[in-house]
Amino acid sequence: MASVEEKGVDDGYTKDGTVDLRGNPVLRSKRGGWTACSFVVVYEVFERMAYYGISSNLVLYLTQKLHQGTVKSANNVTNWVGTIWMTPILGAYVADAFLGRYWTFLIACAIYLSGMGLLTLAVSIHGLKPPHCSDPNAADCPKATTLQLAVFFGALYTLAIGTGGTKPNISTIGADQFDEHDPKEKGHKLSFFNWWMFSIFFGTLFANTVLVYIQDNVGWTLGYGLPTAGLAISILIFLAGTPFYRHKKPSGSPFTRMARVIVAALRKWSVPVPADPKELYELDLDEYAKNGKYRIDSTTSLRFMDKAGVKTGSTSPWMLCTVTEIEETKQMLKMLPILVATFIPSTMIAQINTLFVKQGTTLNRRVGNFNIPPASLAGFVTISLLVSVAIYDRFFVPLIKKWTRNPRGINLLQRMGIGTALHIVIMVVASLTEKYRLSVARDHGVVENGGQVPLSIFILLPQFILMGTADAFLEVAKIEFFYDQAPESMKSLGTSYSMTTLGVGNFLSSVLLSNVSRITKRNGHRGWILNNLNASHLDYYYAFFAILNALNFIFFLVVSRFYVYKAEVSDSMVVLRQELEVGTKHKVNSQETSRK
Repeated sequence: MASVEEKGVDDGYTKDGTVDLRGNPVLRSKRGGWTACSFVVVYEVFERMAYYGISSNLVLYLTQKLHQGTVKSANNVTNWVGTIWMTPILGAYVADAFLGRYWTFLIACAIYLSGMGLLTLAVSIHGLKPPHCSDPNAADCPKATTLQLAVFFGALYTLAIGTGGTKPNISTIGADQFDEHDPKEKGHKLSFFNWWMFSIFFGTLFANTVLVYIQDNVGWTLGYGLPTAGLAISILIFLAGTPFYRHKKPSGSPFTRMARVIVAALRKWSVPVPADPKELYELDLDEYAKNGKYRIDSTTSLRFMDKAGVKTGSTSPWMLCTVTEIEETKQMLKMLPILVATFIPSTMIAQINTLFVKQGTTLNRRVGNFNIPPASLAGFVTISLLVSVAIYDRFFVPLIKKWTRNPRGINLLQRMGIGTALHIVIMVVASLTEKYRLSVARDHGVVENGGQVPLSIFILLPQFILMGTADAFLEVAKIEFFYDQAPESMKSLGTSYSMTTLGVGNFLSSVLLSNVSRITKRNGHRGWILNNLNASHLDYYYAFFAILNALNFIFFLVVSRFYVYKAEVSDSMVVLRQELEVGTKHKVNSQETSRK
């Protein structure tokens, strides 16, 4: 058998620092790739079924069972969903700094499952459910007790803490299964995020159709029990793939490293930065290579941060940082304007499971003998996204890359820009549709009594379908952008950026809804958002959103115009690291042979 030295540098081992659970280097042929990703993707199908099985119809449970008003129920949904998407920052921190992605993910799964189980009990046990009311929209329905609210919302937020550890790590674990230093695997990685989104939305589609129908027509116990069982199955599937996974070692707290750079730069405010970046403090190349890390060369962007690397005599990490630490911080800071530009589109996404669903309750939902659940229209977002992603990946990219010479067809910010522009169209369409719905309500005299408007629920389809198309551009590109542009040692934190924007968007939705509702009721006016949607003016509210999106699109064009993509890891760094790995493995093999 040929020795490691005889095989040369390309000895079949991964070159991106991935290891097995015991910290040993892994063979590319034995671990990772699409084999490992299949377990991750199947997990996500079931997990999405669990999450959207709760969130899609939550606004109706709050209004019909807990008897909350339109604004309060919508805000409770968006505050909870906002928390769901903000906690990944904590999960990413724990994974990158201490436990690694795999163990952080498993611990979070246990918390997630316990929250789902408690939530199922909250809608099943008689003493934990609010009293039944024959007319759930009546103002005099008995309210839920403090205990009932505490158990229900306690379960929701326990679930939210669990998702904080699963969301930023599961997609990153999937991406880690491809070695960027292998040309074939690098090509597969380009398609991973498209097919990742394509696969997980099968679970979403099931939740938005089958589960919401069960909740509306069979009962909430089964409607919540099924996604809980689905989550348990998904965790078992993920565990079954453990022998095939590649892992990245935790590299220390990214927040601490970033804080050190910022503090050091501020403390040396008046210190001039040398013209030659080689005069800045940095470790030898082999120090990084032997520890499985990457050294990053100095760049000209955010030059003020380079002050942290100026040698002044002090070696305290809060006074002197390496060029690599400085550049890592720069990369994370440079993405912040792009992050801010995604807040408004994320606010629009929050409307799918709140106001869009409430609109559906006012329309004719019967097709023959079948009564369509309003939340099931979110399934058309999923279908539209699936179709759009497939067309984009299989037809648009191969066609356009012939002209652009970009393996992705267009770059990530261009793809995000298309999605951002589509959100303007979505809210214009939603406003015009709502204006028509209100005119029909007036013509048929169902404004004051809040009766059913004699229009098919399918008039709402355009805004749902367009939302899925926009997601195929913005949401898929957003996940890939923040993962791709994050430093190698901060990938989980980078992934959490794409989730943070959804969290902020949901909280922003709560703020806007509350304030617009309050402001428009002044001076004797009825207001834009009332419990009776037929007497409301959601058309004005959606028009307001269209203006916000237009302004945000201009902001996005400006910040994306000045964004500079991070440089690739230098070839010399990769070669040196490979040589050190070969030497290490040869030494290990020699020791094992001598023991035998």
